[in-house]
Amino acid sequence: MNALAQLLTGLMALVLATMWVLETFFNGSQKLYPIFRTDPGNVAAVRMWAVNVGFVNLCFAGGLASGLLLVTFGNAAVGSGILAFCLISQVVLGAVLFGSNRSLWRGALGQSLVPLAALLAWAAFG
Repeated sequence: MNALAQLLTGLMALVLATMWVLETFFNGSQKLYPIFRTDPGNVAAVRMWAVNVGFVNLCFAGGLASGLLLVTFGNAAVGSGILAFCLISQVVLGAVLFGSNRSLWRGALGQSLVPLAALLAWAAFG
């Protein structure tokens, strides 16, 4: 995996870890209503889903980080498999988000653009 693909993958791991913090600990913050597109009256009702999605993002961030460590310092084949799974999953999840509600296109791009760029850089440059 080339340096550009590694950089983009690391960036995505940081984004996912950040989203874990926001979704798990700050999903009720009024400042984040526009990001999560949650009406103030529905915050309590969606909290359990927000926390769950936050931890899903944490798991993917951990997968990306461990995959990068394995590619760099350990078993490159295993690390590459983990990275391919995590990156492809994020692209698919972004497409599903967009397909479920086209008004969520910004979130879908945020979820899938960096992983797609990492995959393309990896495929193009090794």
